[in-house]
Amino acid sequence: MNEGAVVLPWLVIRQDDNGNRYRVGRYATRAEAQKIADSLDGRGHRQLYCVERVSQHGESTRN
Repeated sequence: MNEGAVVLPWLVIRQDDNGNRYRVGRYATRAEAQKIADSLDGRGHRQLYCVERVSQHGESTRN
């Protein structure tokens, strides 16, 4: 990683009724990601929105 690069380790993931998962966005803090997930969840659609952290190896981990 380059010095001064922005680190965005928190993901908002949308999961549909068929289990397909899509990344909605990346965020610097868990609180910021959770705020977005909550606002999307509040729209009343049937999708599930969750927050996950990206590991140092680029893999997401469910929280």
